[in-house]
Amino acid sequence: MASEISPKAEIDPKAKIGNNCKIFPFVYIEGDVEIGDGCIIFPFVSILNGTRMGGHNKIHQGAVIGALPQDFEFRGEKSECIIGNNNIIRENVVINRATHTGGKTVIGDDNVLMEGAHISHDTKVGNQCVFGYGTKIAGDCQIDDFAVFSSSVIANAKTRIGRGAMIQAGCTFSKDVPPYVICTRHASYGGVNTFVGHLHGTDEKVLRHIANAYRLVFRSNTSLFDALKQIKEQVPDSPEIRNLLEFMGTTQLGLIGKKSG
Repeated sequence: MASEISPKAEIDPKAKIGNNCKIFPFVYIEGDVEIGDGCIIFPFVSILNGTRMGGHNKIHQGAVIGALPQDFEFRGEKSECIIGNNNIIRENVVINRATHTGGKTVIGDDNVLMEGAHISHDTKVGNQCVFGYGTKIAGDCQIDDFAVFSSSVIANAKTRIGRGAMIQAGCTFSKDVPPYVICTRHASYGGVNTFVGHLHGTDEKVLRHIANAYRLVFRSNTSLFDALKQIKEQVPDSPEIRNLLEFMGTTQLGLIGKKSG
């Protein structure tokens, strides 16, 4: 089925638009852009060079996709902004493309970015994440599947957010948030995110094992190195436990709520 494109939209003829898209008036699309089937692009959206968008995304008014990176290292290189499938990108969201040649900012599938959210250059977002109103993600961050950001969260550069983690409203953090945890507004450990765990079918016994693992990390005076060793010795193995061990064992910035050492 042919796409429905308003004659009042400004679209470079080199842009590739899929089938069954609906593009409203006053949309601006540059030439080095690919848009998959079934996308809905509301008025006053800008989709800029380097954007590669999958199918069935909804882009609401005022959003800017593939914006130039806000990075002092940027010298005009050709880079990309990759958007997957079935994402909802609400009003005034900004997603920057990557800084350097060959780099990619990546948004996976089935994510929701609420009004005013900003995903900066070279950040990688997994699937089924939620970004609340006004949340700002700095450059070079890594966000795993099912992460939830409440409103007005600020993730500083190069931080990692683990699978199924939830960040409470108003939090600003500069360290890694491990999988399955609640990060409080004061950037400390607030327990296991059982809500997301239940939502995605995590066994109750496994959730208890995760809680026990994090007690060893956050409720003791041991170093992270020793805590990880204790988890391997004391907590039953599962994919979730292996995930949190791998995540914490590779942290470069340290963990929220955990002193170095």
